[in-house]
Amino acid sequence: MKVPVTVLASRLIAIALGPVLLPQGRRARRVIPRLPDAALPWSGSVEGPDPISILVLGDSTAAGVGAETQDDALPGHLARALSAQLGCGATWRAIGENGATSRDIIERFLGDASEQQYDVVFLSVGANDALGLRSRTAFRRDVRTIVRRLRSVSPAATILVSSLPAFQYFEALPNPLRWTLWLHSRSLEAAARAFVQGEPGVTMSPPAPQYTADFFASDQFHPSVTGYRDWVQFALAEAGLVPVRA
Repeated sequence: MKVPVTVLASRLIAIALGPVLLPQGRRARRVIPRLPDAALPWSGSVEGPDPISILVLGDSTAAGVGAETQDDALPGHLARALSAQLGCGATWRAIGENGATSRDIIERFLGDASEQQYDVVFLSVGANDALGLRSRTAFRRDVRTIVRRLRSVSPAATILVSSLPAFQYFEALPNPLRWTLWLHSRSLEAAARAFVQGEPGVTMSPPAPQYTADFFASDQFHPSVTGYRDWVQFALAEAGLVPVRA
């Protein structure tokens, strides 16, 4: 897939717009409410026979920001959807941190995530790499490291890598900050997607469509309970995700 020149040059464009973007970024950090992580526990289960094991690994969405509990966030919705689809039980666990980059995942959480086998792994990472203007090369390298470490421990797992946020729909962000983040997120996503396409059993979601009216939580930045549910439905439908049982 050919990547547009403007996407490839996203970091250079951001640097050129720095005098405008930096004040906008500082103001956004001041005015956007900082929501807490989902409450503990960060593990749970869905009743049913022969349960599959699920890991959600990543940044603020793995931490359940925007929902009161992880059962109402990404892990709980993912487990219930897969349980209904496959007619089985499910156990789930979330590992991650609000603000984590792909490098943070490797340095602080990948060891824990690699301690046991899983049937399904949902990796949500990249938003903070885009916010920090990480390079395409660094992001692709980090995604490769994460995926291959997880694969070495769970050789039969289905690994789903989420697409990056559709920053162009984040009305809490002003332009040109919003547009620049969208451009750089597309650059990082294209780099990661080029790696993922060559990895058996690994799927990356397509770019997200227009978010529904109630997708966002009160900060207008993270998913709400409804947003997490819609995200899971979209990701599974697009990926045709059916785990291969070990």
